[in-house]
Amino acid sequence: MPTAEQHGLRAHSDGPVSLVPVQTRSERFRSTDVADFAPVNGREHEWKLSPVAVFADLTAGELDGARPEVDATDADGIAVSWIGRDDARIGTAGIPEERASANAWTNFGDALLVSVTGEDDKAATVTRSGLGAGARAAHTVIEAAPNSRGLVVLRGTGDARLTENVEILVGEGANLTVVSLQEWSDDSVHLASHFARISRDAKLKHIVVSLGGKVVRVNPSTHLAEQGADIEALGLYFADAGQHLEQQVFVHHDAPHTRSRVTYKGALQGEGARTVWIGDVLIGNAAVGTDSYEQNRNLVLTDGTRADSVPNLEIETGDIEGAGHASATGRFDDEQLFYLMARGITEDEARRLVVRGFLTEIVQQIGSAELEARLIEALEAELQGS
Repeated sequence: MPTAEQHGLRAHSDGPVSLVPVQTRSERFRSTDVADFAPVNGREHEWKLSPVAVFADLTAGELDGARPEVDATDADGIAVSWIGRDDARIGTAGIPEERASANAWTNFGDALLVSVTGEDDKAATVTRSGLGAGARAAHTVIEAAPNSRGLVVLRGTGDARLTENVEILVGEGANLTVVSLQEWSDDSVHLASHFARISRDAKLKHIVVSLGGKVVRVNPSTHLAEQGADIEALGLYFADAGQHLEQQVFVHHDAPHTRSRVTYKGALQGEGARTVWIGDVLIGNAAVGTDSYEQNRNLVLTDGTRADSVPNLEIETGDIEGAGHASATGRFDDEQLFYLMARGITEDEARRLVVRGFLTEIVQQIGSAELEARLIEALEAELQGS
C-alpha cells in the first residue's frame, strides 16, 4: 500500500499540524504554548525576511513575565488596571501563529487592561519605558465597551528586549483608535503581535508608528467578525542605517458588509536600512458585500537600503463590492524636486519637504493634534540626517 510520505503528506516543520499550504492564510497553525512550535531557523514563511539571530532569546529563551513599569495619563472613561491570566477576555481576539508570540503568551504573568467606556471623545497614553536589557514578555488587553469612543496610545521608549501580545476588543457600535508608537532606544528589540476583534457596526483605526529600535516587528491581525465591522489600518515607519522595521498585516473579512482600508508608508535612509511589509487580506465565503483595499508605499532616500513589500489577497466569495491591493517602492520624484528648486528652495530643503508630505498623510489621521505635532517634529529630526 502507498504511504502518506510517498504523496508528500508529511507534517510540516512549522508545527505539528499543517498539511495545508502556507499560502492559505486562514489555516495557519495556532497555539498559546511555545512548545508547540518548532525552533526558529529563519526559513519559515513568517520569519524568512527577519534577522532571527538578533532576537533568538525572544523566540527560544526564558522570559521575564513580571509586570513592566507603566505610566498612564489620566482621562475620564479610560481606566488602566491589571488582570490575571485566567481572565475570560484573554484569548478572545486571537492566539499566536508564531513562536515569539507564543513564547510571550507562555511566560507573561498578569495582563495590562485598558478599558474604554463612554460615548464622548477621550484620549490616553500608556507608556512603557526602562524595561532594560533582559528578555521580557508582556500581554495587553484594550477593551472598548459598546458604543464607546476613545483613543489609546501604547508607547514604548528607552531600552527593551520585548516580545508581547496585544488584544483589542471593539464592542458593538464602538469607535476606537489605537496607536502603537515605537520610540525605543537604538539597540532595542521589540516583537509584537496585535489581535483585534471588531463587533457589529464597530470601527477600529489601528495605527503603527515605528521610528526607534534596532529591530521592531509589529504584526497586526484584525478579525471583522460581525456585520458592518470596519478597520482602517495605517502605518508609518522611518528606517535608518542598520535598522530593521517590519510589519505583517492580516485582515480577515468574516461577516457580511464589512470594510477595510490598509495604508502603510515608509522611508529608508542609510546603509543597511531595511523594511518589510506583508499584507494579507482574506475575504471569507460569508463576507458578502465586502469593501477592501490595501496599499504599501516606500520612499528610498539613499543607496544601500532594502524594502520588501508583499501584498496578498484571498477571495472566497464573488459577491463583494470591491477588493484590491497596490505596492510601490521608489526614489524621489525628480519633477517634484525640480518644481520646488525652480522656486528658490535648496535641494536639501526640497527633499525634506517631499518626504514630510509623503509621510504626514498618515500622521494627520491620528486624531490627536498634540501627538501629530510631536510626530512631525520627530520626522523632521530623522530627516536632518538624510
